[in-house]
Amino acid sequence: MASAAIFSSLRRRRSPSLEAFLAPVDLSGVSLIQTLASISTEIVSCFRGVRFTFQRKNARSLIRKIEIFVVLFEFLADSNWGSRIKKRTSSSSVFFSELTALLCLKELYLLLYRSKILIDYCAQSSKLWLLLQNPSISGYFHDLNQEISTLLDVFPVNDLCLSQDITEQIELLQRQSRKSKLYIDHNDESLRETFYSFLDAFESGEIPSPVDLRTFFVEKLKIKDSESCRNEIEFLEEQIVNHDGDLEPTGSVINGFVAITRYCRFLLFGFEDGLEWWIENPKKPRKGFVAQEIGDTFITVPKDFVCPISLDLMTDPVIISTGQTYDRSSIARWIEEGHCTCPKTGQMLMDSRIVPNRALKNLIVQWCTASGISYESEFTDSPNECFASALPTKAAVEANKATVSILIKYLADGSEAAQTVAAREIRLLAKTGRENRAFIAEAGAIPHLCRLLKSENAIAQENSVTAMLNLSIYEKNKSRIMEEGDCLESIVSVLVCGLTVEAQENAAATLFSLSAVHEYKKRIAIVDQCVEALASLLQNGTPRGKKDAVTALYNLSTHPDNCSRMIEGGGVSSLVGALKNEGVAEEAAGALALLVRQSLGAEAIGKEDSAVTGLMGMMRCGTPRGKENAVAALLELCRSGGAAVAEKVLRAPAIAGLLQTLLFTGTKRARRKAASLARVFQRRENAAMRSGGYGFVGNSNGNRDGSFTTDVSVPISISISVPVL
Repeated sequence: MASAAIFSSLRRRRSPSLEAFLAPVDLSGVSLIQTLASISTEIVSCFRGVRFTFQRKNARSLIRKIEIFVVLFEFLADSNWGSRIKKRTSSSSVFFSELTALLCLKELYLLLYRSKILIDYCAQSSKLWLLLQNPSISGYFHDLNQEISTLLDVFPVNDLCLSQDITEQIELLQRQSRKSKLYIDHNDESLRETFYSFLDAFESGEIPSPVDLRTFFVEKLKIKDSESCRNEIEFLEEQIVNHDGDLEPTGSVINGFVAITRYCRFLLFGFEDGLEWWIENPKKPRKGFVAQEIGDTFITVPKDFVCPISLDLMTDPVIISTGQTYDRSSIARWIEEGHCTCPKTGQMLMDSRIVPNRALKNLIVQWCTASGISYESEFTDSPNECFASALPTKAAVEANKATVSILIKYLADGSEAAQTVAAREIRLLAKTGRENRAFIAEAGAIPHLCRLLKSENAIAQENSVTAMLNLSIYEKNKSRIMEEGDCLESIVSVLVCGLTVEAQENAAATLFSLSAVHEYKKRIAIVDQCVEALASLLQNGTPRGKKDAVTALYNLSTHPDNCSRMIEGGGVSSLVGALKNEGVAEEAAGALALLVRQSLGAEAIGKEDSAVTGLMGMMRCGTPRGKENAVAALLELCRSGGAAVAEKVLRAPAIAGLLQTLLFTGTKRARRKAASLARVFQRRENAAMRSGGYGFVGNSNGNRDGSFTTDVSVPISISISVPVL
C-alpha cells in the first residue's frame, strides 16, 4: 500500500498518528463529514502559502485538489447529508449509492491524512535530503494522484444531489487525475546530479572548485550561513541513525554527503559566522549520532561487539585461552609484543592459540547490515583468510581530510573562539572511525590539541581532551600522544584540576585508553598526582567518572611495577571502597585480584578494614565475573597476606557457605579458585583441631612461619556443610 510505503520510507522526525493508517470505523454520517472538512481545511490553510524549495509543482497540485474536496465537504455538511445517511443506515433502508459514497469518504479520510504527512514532510525536511530523495518523493505524489483517480472513478457523484458547479469541479478533478503522470522537476534533478558529481569528485581524489560549491550551496539552495549548513548536516545524520536498513541512498553514501556539506560549511562560511552560537550553546544536544557518548563510533556499537583492546568494532573476533574475545589484529599484536597475560582479566595465557568466534562474527555482520554499515567478509576454512571491512566511502574520507586541513589551520592560528570550535569539530570527526583518527593525527592535530589542554577556556579544554581521547582509540595514535612533549603530563593535569567535570572524566578515559599499551602503564602511573587523582575520581566522581577511573586503575594494576604507586597514591584504598559500589565493584575486585598477587599489595589490601568484607559481599551478590575476581583476591590474600590476614579471611562468617555455592554455580575460573580456597580452609580447620584451638601450626609444605603457601595441586577431599544463606 502507498500508505505503508510512505510510512517506511519518508524518515519523518516524528511518527504520524495511528489514524493515518486505519479506516475510521467509529466515524460515520455527520462526524465523518466534519472530520474530513477539518483535515482538508487544515491542509489548505497551513500549506497554501508555503514556498516549497523542492516538489513545488507536485505539492501545489495536490493542495489544489484538496481545495476541491473542501468545497465538497462543506456542501455535504450544509445539506445534512451525513444526518440522512445515518438515519437510513439505522433503518436498513440505505441506498447502494449512499453506502458506496460512505465507503469512499472513509478511504478519502486515509488519503487526506497521508497527503498531509507528505506535504508537511516536503515543507519541514532539509533541502539536501529532499534533493537526494527527489525521485522517490515525486513517486509518492504520483501514487496519491493515482489513488485520487481510483477513488473518484467509483465515487457516486451523480447520486449525491450535488450542485452543478461542485459536480463540474469533481468531474474536472476526475479527468485531471486520470491524465496525471509522474512529474520530476528537471531543475531539481539537475541539482541532485550536481550534488552527486561532487561526491564523484571526492571519490576520485579531486576537490571540487570552491566557486562551484558556492554556486550550489549558496546561490541555488539558498544555504547562506553556518547555522543553516549545520542544520542540514544534523538532518542527514538523523536519517542515518533512524533508518531501518532500507535507506536509499545507503547510509555510507549519505555519510559522504554529510562530509561534503561539513567541508563546505567551513570553506564557505569559516568560523566567525555562527561562532557565538557554538560558544553560547556548548552543551546543546545534537539530533544525530554526534550526541552519543564520548568515544563511540557514529552509530552506537553494542558493547559485546567492541574489542577490549582497540575499543573499535571487531572485524575478526577470536577467542583466546581465557575465554575472552578480541579482534584478531589487536590480540595478535598484544601477544607479539611479548605479553603472556589476558589484557582484560590479567590471567596467564595457557597458550597462544586463537580460535575464530564465528557466532559473534555472524551477529556483528547482522548488526552492520541492519545499521547500514558496510561489512564485507569471507568465511573460509582458514582463520587467517577471514577479514572484514567496515570502512566509510573514499569520498567521505577525502572530504573529511579536506575539512581537517581547514580545522588545523584554525587550531594553529585562529582566535581563541575559532580554536575552540575547531577542537570540537575534530573531536566529533575523531568519533567516526579509524580512518578519521589516523589522518587527523597525521595532519598534525595532536600538538595543537595538547596546547589547548592548558587553556583557561573550559570549553576549549574539554573539547581538546575529548578529541585526544577519541584519537587515542586508534592504536598508532597512542604512541604519537605519548611521544608529544609534555602531552601525558597535560592530560594528567586536566584529570587533577580540569575546568569541568566532563574534562576530568575524559582525561581519565584517555589514560585508560593509553594504558592499553603495556609499556605505557608504568610511565602513566609515575606521573605526579596521576594515581591520586584517579583514586579521588573513583571515590567522589559521577557514575561515569567512577567507571573511567576504575578502568584506568585496573589497567595500571596489570603492570607489576605499579603496585607501590597504587598503594602510595591511594589507589588500593579507593578500590577497596569501590567494592560497595555496584557500578564499579567488578572492575575494582579485578584490580585488587591483580595487586594482591604481590606480597606488598597483599599486605596493603590486608590492612584495609573493609577489604575482606567487601570481597565477601562481592562473592555473595556480585556478577559472575565479580565473584570470580573476589574469590581470586581472597585466595591470594590467604597465600601472601600473612597469618593475620589469612585468619581474618578464613574466620569470616559464611565463608564456607559462599565457597560451597561458588563451587556449584561459579564460572570455571571461579570454581577453580573456590576449590583452592576451600583447601586452605580445610587445612586451617585440621590445624585447629590438632592444636586444640584456632591457630597455625604449619602447612602442607612444612612451613612453620604461619603463612599459607599451599600446594593446590594436591587433591584433598573436603566436606563443607553450612546453613542455607
